[in-house]
Amino acid sequence: MTGFEGTTVTVAPAPADAADVRNLVGLVADLEQAQRTEDADGFLALFGPDAVWVTGAGRRLIGLGQISEFTRQVLPGAMSDGSVDYVVEHIAFITPDIALTGVRQQYLDRDGRPLATDGRGAPSYLWSRTGDTWKIVAGQNTAVLPG
Repeated sequence: MTGFEGTTVTVAPAPADAADVRNLVGLVADLEQAQRTEDADGFLALFGPDAVWVTGAGRRLIGLGQISEFTRQVLPGAMSDGSVDYVVEHIAFITPDIALTGVRQQYLDRDGRPLATDGRGAPSYLWSRTGDTWKIVAGQNTAVLPG
């Protein structure tokens, strides 16, 4: 699978269950869509109740309550000047029910062009599965500096 800037999505250990890979890639797409449409409820539905989230500015949020409060403050209006693309670069299955997705994030202007500065991120999401449902249990939204 080709991804961000021609990268290939890698999966470890290989071979992994193709349905699990598709499911996790789809959940990252749901996260992207929630951000693009400023859908706080859709965004928050992807997190487990005890999740830990570190924002791009380094603020640590513990539990869905703190993540919700922050998200409801910053997500509305966040896409007023453009959009964002997410591409899964790597999936690491730590156990069959715990997976890490490494993502490339690119913010775009209103015309869909990549922002030249402060427009990239490299978030990681740690997912835990209960039954058939994957939820983010930890995440780090790391900004990528130009250069």
